Amino acid sequence: MSASLSPRQDIARLRAALLDWYDREGRTLPWRIRPEDRAAGRVAAPSAIWLSEIMLQQTTVPHATPYWFRFLDLWPRVEDLAAAAREDVMREWAGLGYYARARNLHACAIHVAEGLGGVFPGTLDGLKALPGVGEYTANAILAAAFDHPASVVDGNVERVITRLHRVQTPLPKAKPEIRRLAAAIASPDRPGDYAQAIMDLGATVCTPRTPDCAACPWAFACAARAEGDMTRYPLKEKKKPKPVRLGTAWLVRGEQGLWLRRRPDKGLLGGMVEVPSTSWAEGPPDEAPPFKADWVSRGEVRHVFTHFELRLDVRETTPAPDWQPEDGYWAAEDQLDNQALPSVMRKVVKLRR
Repeated sequence: MSASLSPRQDIARLRAALLDWYDREGRTLPWRIRPEDRAAGRVAAPSAIWLSEIMLQQTTVPHATPYWFRFLDLWPRVEDLAAAAREDVMREWAGLGYYARARNLHACAIHVAEGLGGVFPGTLDGLKALPGVGEYTANAILAAAFDHPASVVDGNVERVITRLHRVQTPLPKAKPEIRRLAAAIASPDRPGDYAQAIMDLGATVCTPRTPDCAACPWAFACAARAEGDMTRYPLKEKKKPKPVRLGTAWLVRGEQGLWLRRRPDKGLLGGMVEVPSTSWAEGPPDEAPPFKADWVSRGEVRHVFTHFELRLDVRETTPAPDWQPEDGYWAAEDQLDNQALPSVMRKVVKLRR
Protein backbone atom coordinates (compact mmCIF):
# COMPACT_ATOMS: atom_id res chain seq x y z
CA MET A 1 0.00 0.00 0.00
CA SER A 2 1.03 3.61 -0.39
CA ALA A 3 3.62 4.69 2.17
CA SER A 4 2.09 8.19 2.32
CA LEU A 5 -1.30 7.03 3.57
CA SER A 6 -2.46 5.45 6.82
CA PRO A 7 -4.05 1.96 6.59
CA ARG A 8 -7.49 3.52 7.08
CA GLN A 9 -6.84 6.06 4.31
CA ASP A 10 -5.48 3.29 2.08
CA ILE A 11 -8.69 1.29 2.47
CA ALA A 12 -10.85 4.35 1.83
CA ARG A 13 -8.86 5.09 -1.30
CA LEU A 14 -9.10 1.49 -2.52
CA ARG A 15 -12.87 1.46 -2.04
CA ALA A 16 -13.35 4.79 -3.77
CA ALA A 17 -11.09 3.91 -6.69
CA LEU A 18 -12.77 0.54 -7.30
CA LEU A 19 -16.31 1.91 -7.10
CA ASP A 20 -15.47 4.84 -9.39
CA TRP A 21 -14.05 2.37 -11.88
CA TYR A 22 -17.11 0.13 -11.57
CA ASP A 23 -19.45 3.06 -12.17
CA ARG A 24 -17.63 3.70 -15.45
CA GLU A 25 -16.39 0.30 -16.58
CA GLY A 26 -18.32 -2.43 -14.78
CA ARG A 27 -20.00 -5.08 -16.88
CA THR A 28 -23.66 -4.94 -17.80
CA LEU A 29 -25.10 -8.40 -17.16
CA PRO A 30 -28.74 -9.39 -17.67
CA TRP A 31 -29.27 -10.28 -14.00
CA ARG A 32 -27.29 -7.36 -12.58
CA ILE A 33 -28.60 -4.14 -11.08
CA ARG A 34 -26.10 -1.50 -12.17
CA PRO A 35 -25.66 1.68 -10.05
CA GLU A 36 -27.62 3.73 -12.59
CA ASP A 37 -30.39 1.13 -12.51
CA ARG A 38 -30.60 1.32 -8.73
CA ALA A 39 -30.65 5.13 -8.89
CA ALA A 40 -33.59 4.86 -11.28
CA GLY A 41 -35.48 2.73 -8.76
CA ARG A 42 -34.90 -0.70 -10.28
CA VAL A 43 -34.92 -3.50 -7.72
CA ALA A 44 -33.12 -6.83 -8.02
CA ALA A 45 -35.14 -10.02 -8.37
CA PRO A 46 -33.62 -12.43 -5.82
CA SER A 47 -34.78 -15.48 -7.78
CA ALA A 48 -32.99 -14.26 -10.93
CA ILE A 49 -29.82 -13.50 -8.96
CA TRP A 50 -29.99 -16.92 -7.28
CA LEU A 51 -30.40 -18.64 -10.66
CA SER A 52 -27.40 -16.79 -12.10
CA GLU A 53 -25.19 -17.60 -9.12
CA ILE A 54 -26.01 -21.31 -9.24
CA MET A 55 -25.29 -21.40 -12.97
CA LEU A 56 -22.05 -19.46 -12.59
CA GLN A 57 -20.60 -22.00 -10.17
CA GLN A 58 -17.80 -23.56 -12.27
CA THR A 59 -19.23 -21.94 -15.44
CA THR A 60 -18.28 -18.81 -17.37
CA VAL A 61 -20.65 -15.90 -17.95
CA PRO A 62 -20.80 -16.37 -21.77
CA HIS A 63 -21.63 -20.07 -21.39
CA ALA A 64 -24.19 -19.62 -18.61
CA THR A 65 -26.07 -16.61 -20.03
CA PRO A 66 -28.15 -18.45 -22.71
CA TYR A 67 -29.17 -21.04 -20.10
CA TRP A 68 -30.22 -18.27 -17.71
CA PHE A 69 -32.48 -16.71 -20.35
CA ARG A 70 -33.94 -20.09 -21.32
CA PHE A 71 -34.72 -21.09 -17.74
CA LEU A 72 -36.50 -17.79 -17.07
CA ASP A 73 -38.40 -18.11 -20.32
CA LEU A 74 -39.58 -21.59 -19.36
CA TRP A 75 -40.07 -20.90 -15.64
CA PRO A 76 -40.40 -17.15 -14.95
CA ARG A 77 -41.12 -17.54 -11.23
CA VAL A 78 -39.56 -19.79 -8.62
CA GLU A 79 -43.00 -21.36 -8.20
CA ASP A 80 -42.96 -22.32 -11.90
CA LEU A 81 -39.57 -23.96 -11.55
CA ALA A 82 -40.72 -25.81 -8.44
CA ALA A 83 -43.73 -27.19 -10.32
CA ALA A 84 -41.63 -28.42 -13.25
CA ALA A 85 -40.73 -32.09 -13.59
CA ARG A 86 -37.18 -32.66 -12.46
CA GLU A 87 -36.46 -34.54 -15.69
CA ASP A 88 -37.33 -31.36 -17.61
CA VAL A 89 -34.98 -29.30 -15.44
CA MET A 90 -32.16 -31.81 -15.94
CA ARG A 91 -32.75 -31.83 -19.69
CA GLU A 92 -32.52 -28.04 -19.94
CA TRP A 93 -29.41 -28.05 -17.76
CA ALA A 94 -27.56 -30.53 -20.02
CA GLY A 95 -24.30 -28.99 -21.17
CA LEU A 96 -23.72 -26.83 -18.07
CA GLY A 97 -21.98 -29.65 -16.18
CA TYR A 98 -21.76 -30.31 -12.42
CA TYR A 99 -25.24 -31.79 -12.54
CA ALA A 100 -25.76 -31.89 -8.78
CA ARG A 101 -26.37 -28.15 -9.20
CA ALA A 102 -29.45 -28.86 -11.30
CA ARG A 103 -30.86 -31.29 -8.75
CA ASN A 104 -30.20 -28.79 -5.96
CA LEU A 105 -31.66 -25.97 -8.05
CA HIS A 106 -34.94 -27.82 -8.37
CA ALA A 107 -34.92 -28.84 -4.70
CA CYS A 108 -34.25 -25.24 -3.69
CA ALA A 109 -37.09 -23.96 -5.86
CA ILE A 110 -39.47 -26.40 -4.17
CA HIS A 111 -38.19 -25.37 -0.73
CA VAL A 112 -38.64 -21.66 -1.43
CA ALA A 113 -42.00 -22.06 -3.18
CA GLU A 114 -43.57 -24.45 -0.68
CA GLY A 115 -41.75 -23.65 2.54
CA LEU A 116 -41.06 -19.92 2.26
CA GLY A 117 -44.02 -18.68 0.26
CA GLY A 118 -41.91 -18.02 -2.82
CA VAL A 119 -39.73 -15.47 -0.98
CA PHE A 120 -35.96 -15.86 -0.76
CA PRO A 121 -34.50 -15.13 2.69
CA GLY A 122 -32.54 -11.91 3.03
CA THR A 123 -30.07 -13.12 5.66
CA LEU A 124 -26.83 -15.05 5.34
CA ASP A 125 -27.98 -17.89 7.58
CA GLY A 126 -31.32 -18.10 5.77
CA LEU A 127 -29.64 -18.31 2.38
CA LYS A 128 -27.07 -20.88 3.56
CA ALA A 129 -29.94 -23.10 4.70
CA LEU A 130 -31.20 -23.43 1.11
CA PRO A 131 -30.33 -26.57 -0.90
CA GLY A 132 -27.25 -26.04 -3.04
CA VAL A 133 -26.34 -22.67 -1.50
CA GLY A 134 -22.98 -22.61 0.23
CA GLU A 135 -20.95 -19.86 1.89
CA TYR A 136 -19.81 -18.08 -1.27
CA THR A 137 -23.14 -18.31 -3.11
CA ALA A 138 -25.06 -17.10 -0.05
CA ASN A 139 -22.78 -14.07 0.27
CA ALA A 140 -23.03 -13.33 -3.45
CA ILE A 141 -26.85 -13.42 -3.36
CA LEU A 142 -26.90 -11.34 -0.16
CA ALA A 143 -24.81 -8.62 -1.80
CA ALA A 144 -26.23 -8.64 -5.33
CA ALA A 145 -29.91 -9.26 -4.55
CA PHE A 146 -30.32 -7.46 -1.22
CA ASP A 147 -27.39 -4.97 -1.22
CA HIS A 148 -26.36 -6.20 2.24
CA PRO A 149 -22.75 -6.33 3.46
CA ALA A 150 -21.24 -9.67 2.53
CA SER A 151 -17.88 -11.38 2.08
CA VAL A 152 -17.84 -12.43 -1.56
CA VAL A 153 -14.64 -14.26 -2.49
CA ASP A 154 -14.54 -16.26 -5.72
CA GLY A 155 -11.59 -17.20 -7.90
CA ASN A 156 -11.44 -13.73 -9.43
CA VAL A 157 -11.34 -12.08 -6.01
CA GLU A 158 -8.68 -14.50 -4.80
CA ARG A 159 -6.49 -13.50 -7.74
CA VAL A 160 -6.98 -9.76 -7.14
CA ILE A 161 -6.30 -9.96 -3.40
CA THR A 162 -3.24 -12.21 -3.66
CA ARG A 163 -1.70 -9.85 -6.21
CA LEU A 164 -2.62 -6.73 -4.26
CA HIS A 165 -0.85 -8.08 -1.15
CA ARG A 166 1.56 -10.58 -2.74
CA VAL A 167 0.16 -13.32 -0.53
CA GLN A 168 2.91 -15.93 -0.12
CA THR A 169 0.71 -18.75 1.14
CA PRO A 170 -0.40 -21.04 -1.71
CA LEU A 171 -4.02 -21.92 -2.36
CA PRO A 172 -6.04 -23.55 -0.95
CA LYS A 173 -4.30 -22.90 2.40
CA ALA A 174 -4.43 -19.16 1.71
CA LYS A 175 -8.23 -18.97 1.62
CA PRO A 176 -8.75 -17.80 5.25
CA GLU A 177 -6.06 -15.12 4.83
CA ILE A 178 -7.59 -13.97 1.54
CA ARG A 179 -11.06 -13.74 3.08
CA ARG A 180 -9.67 -11.64 5.93
CA LEU A 181 -7.84 -9.27 3.60
CA ALA A 182 -10.84 -8.97 1.27
CA ALA A 183 -13.25 -8.30 4.13
CA ALA A 184 -11.06 -5.44 5.39
CA ILE A 185 -11.56 -3.55 2.11
CA ALA A 186 -15.22 -4.35 1.37
CA SER A 187 -17.43 -1.28 1.28
CA PRO A 188 -20.16 -1.14 3.95
CA ASP A 189 -21.91 1.69 2.10
CA ARG A 190 -22.31 0.09 -1.33
CA PRO A 191 -21.90 -3.64 -0.59
CA GLY A 192 -23.71 -4.92 -3.68
CA ASP A 193 -21.80 -2.70 -6.07
CA TYR A 194 -18.50 -3.41 -4.32
CA ALA A 195 -18.93 -7.19 -4.47
CA GLN A 196 -19.70 -7.10 -8.17
CA ALA A 197 -16.96 -4.54 -8.82
CA ILE A 198 -14.15 -6.64 -7.37
CA MET A 199 -15.38 -9.72 -9.26
CA ASP A 200 -15.47 -7.66 -12.46
CA LEU A 201 -11.96 -6.40 -11.78
CA GLY A 202 -10.67 -9.95 -11.68
CA ALA A 203 -12.73 -11.08 -14.67
CA THR A 204 -11.87 -8.22 -17.02
CA VAL A 205 -8.67 -6.48 -15.86
CA CYS A 206 -6.73 -8.56 -13.33
CA THR A 207 -6.91 -11.63 -15.55
CA PRO A 208 -4.84 -14.80 -15.02
CA ARG A 209 -2.29 -14.49 -17.84
CA THR A 210 -2.42 -10.95 -19.20
CA PRO A 211 -3.45 -8.50 -16.48
CA ASP A 212 -4.09 -4.99 -17.81
CA CYS A 213 -2.37 -3.09 -15.04
CA ALA A 214 -2.59 0.21 -16.92
CA ALA A 215 -6.38 0.03 -16.65
CA CYS A 216 -6.49 -1.17 -13.05
CA PRO A 217 -7.91 1.21 -10.43
CA TRP A 218 -5.79 -0.52 -7.78
CA ALA A 219 -2.50 -0.32 -9.66
CA PHE A 220 -1.27 2.38 -7.25
CA ALA A 221 -1.44 -0.06 -4.34
CA CYS A 222 -0.67 -3.41 -5.97
CA ALA A 223 2.40 -5.05 -4.47
CA ALA A 224 2.70 -7.60 -7.27
CA ARG A 225 2.66 -4.86 -9.90
CA ALA A 226 5.39 -3.02 -8.01
CA GLU A 227 7.52 -6.17 -8.14
CA GLY A 228 6.54 -7.00 -11.72
CA ASP A 229 5.48 -10.57 -10.86
CA MET A 230 1.69 -10.28 -11.19
CA THR A 231 1.17 -13.55 -13.03
CA ARG A 232 2.95 -15.46 -10.26
CA TYR A 233 -0.14 -15.00 -8.10
CA PRO A 234 -2.09 -16.65 -6.68
CA LEU A 235 0.44 -19.22 -5.62
CA LYS A 236 -0.95 -22.73 -5.83
CA GLU A 237 0.10 -26.05 -4.46
CA LYS A 238 1.47 -28.32 -7.16
CA LYS A 239 -1.35 -30.32 -8.68
CA LYS A 240 -1.12 -34.05 -8.86
CA PRO A 241 -1.77 -35.57 -12.30
CA LYS A 242 -5.40 -36.49 -12.76
CA PRO A 243 -6.01 -40.23 -12.65
CA VAL A 244 -7.40 -41.86 -15.78
CA ARG A 245 -10.50 -44.04 -15.56
CA LEU A 246 -11.54 -46.45 -18.27
CA GLY A 247 -14.89 -47.79 -19.35
CA THR A 248 -16.90 -49.12 -22.27
CA ALA A 249 -20.05 -47.48 -23.61
CA TRP A 250 -22.58 -49.79 -25.29
CA LEU A 251 -24.18 -47.89 -28.16
CA VAL A 252 -27.29 -49.84 -29.15
CA ARG A 253 -29.29 -48.60 -32.13
CA GLY A 254 -32.50 -50.43 -32.91
CA GLU A 255 -35.63 -49.87 -34.94
CA GLN A 256 -37.13 -47.95 -32.01
CA GLY A 257 -34.19 -45.62 -31.61
CA LEU A 258 -31.23 -45.40 -29.24
CA TRP A 259 -31.05 -47.32 -25.97
CA LEU A 260 -30.68 -44.92 -23.03
CA ARG A 261 -31.06 -45.19 -19.29
CA ARG A 262 -31.10 -42.82 -16.33
CA ARG A 263 -28.18 -42.80 -13.90
CA PRO A 264 -28.82 -43.12 -10.14
CA ASP A 265 -29.50 -39.87 -8.31
CA LYS A 266 -26.43 -40.21 -6.14
CA GLY A 267 -22.97 -40.05 -7.62
CA LEU A 268 -21.39 -38.53 -10.69
CA LEU A 269 -23.88 -37.26 -13.31
CA GLY A 270 -26.64 -38.27 -10.91
CA GLY A 271 -30.11 -38.19 -12.42
CA MET A 272 -28.81 -37.59 -15.94
CA VAL A 273 -29.38 -39.83 -18.97
CA GLU A 274 -26.59 -42.01 -20.34
CA VAL A 275 -25.66 -44.40 -23.06
CA PRO A 276 -25.33 -47.57 -20.93
CA SER A 277 -21.76 -48.27 -19.97
CA THR A 278 -19.58 -50.33 -17.70
CA SER A 279 -18.31 -48.98 -14.41
CA TRP A 280 -15.50 -46.43 -14.69
CA ALA A 281 -12.35 -47.65 -13.02
CA GLU A 282 -8.59 -47.13 -13.25
CA GLY A 283 -8.10 -50.56 -14.78
CA PRO A 284 -9.57 -51.95 -18.02
CA PRO A 285 -13.23 -52.92 -17.58
CA ASP A 286 -13.91 -56.65 -17.42
CA GLU A 287 -17.70 -56.44 -17.55
CA ALA A 288 -19.45 -58.37 -20.29
CA PRO A 289 -21.62 -56.64 -22.91
CA PRO A 290 -25.31 -56.36 -22.03
CA PHE A 291 -26.08 -59.11 -24.57
CA LYS A 292 -24.29 -61.23 -27.15
CA ALA A 293 -23.90 -59.45 -30.47
CA ASP A 294 -21.40 -58.31 -33.06
CA TRP A 295 -20.05 -55.22 -31.28
CA VAL A 296 -18.17 -52.83 -33.58
CA SER A 297 -15.64 -50.37 -32.17
CA ARG A 298 -16.49 -46.73 -32.93
CA GLY A 299 -13.44 -45.22 -31.26
CA GLU A 300 -12.66 -43.58 -27.96
CA VAL A 301 -14.26 -40.65 -26.17
CA ARG A 302 -12.19 -38.67 -23.71
CA HIS A 303 -13.77 -36.35 -21.18
CA VAL A 304 -12.15 -34.48 -18.30
CA PHE A 305 -14.01 -34.26 -15.01
CA THR A 306 -12.85 -32.27 -12.00
CA HIS A 307 -10.94 -35.13 -10.38
CA PHE A 308 -10.20 -37.54 -13.22
CA GLU A 309 -10.05 -38.06 -16.97
CA LEU A 310 -12.49 -40.57 -18.44
CA ARG A 311 -11.72 -42.65 -21.53
CA LEU A 312 -14.65 -44.56 -22.95
CA ASP A 313 -14.25 -47.25 -25.59
CA VAL A 314 -17.45 -46.94 -27.63
CA ARG A 315 -18.89 -50.18 -29.01
CA GLU A 316 -21.97 -50.24 -31.24
CA THR A 317 -24.40 -52.88 -32.39
CA THR A 318 -27.90 -53.38 -33.76
CA PRO A 319 -29.95 -55.82 -31.67
CA ALA A 320 -32.36 -58.47 -32.84
CA PRO A 321 -35.78 -57.01 -33.71
CA ASP A 322 -37.42 -58.59 -30.65
CA TRP A 323 -34.75 -57.47 -28.14
CA GLN A 324 -35.90 -55.12 -25.39
CA PRO A 325 -33.72 -53.61 -22.64
CA GLU A 326 -34.33 -54.79 -19.09
CA ASP A 327 -33.65 -51.26 -17.86
CA GLY A 328 -33.78 -47.94 -19.65
CA TYR A 329 -35.81 -47.03 -22.71
CA TRP A 330 -35.69 -46.31 -26.43
CA ALA A 331 -35.26 -42.69 -27.55
CA ALA A 332 -35.80 -41.44 -31.09
CA GLU A 333 -32.49 -40.16 -32.43
CA ASP A 334 -34.05 -37.06 -33.95
CA GLN A 335 -35.36 -36.18 -30.48
CA LEU A 336 -32.15 -36.47 -28.49
CA ASP A 337 -32.18 -32.74 -27.73
CA ASN A 338 -35.12 -33.56 -25.46
CA GLN A 339 -32.98 -35.94 -23.41
CA ALA A 340 -30.90 -34.91 -20.38
CA LEU A 341 -27.69 -36.18 -21.96
CA PRO A 342 -24.52 -34.73 -20.38
CA SER A 343 -21.67 -33.59 -22.59
CA VAL A 344 -19.71 -36.84 -22.33
CA MET A 345 -22.69 -38.86 -23.53
CA ARG A 346 -23.34 -36.49 -26.41
CA LYS A 347 -19.75 -37.15 -27.46
CA VAL A 348 -20.50 -40.89 -27.39
CA VAL A 349 -23.58 -40.51 -29.58
CA LYS A 350 -21.69 -38.37 -32.10
CA LEU A 351 -19.19 -41.17 -32.75
CA ARG A 352 -21.76 -42.78 -34.98
CA ARG A 353 -20.12 -44.47 -37.92
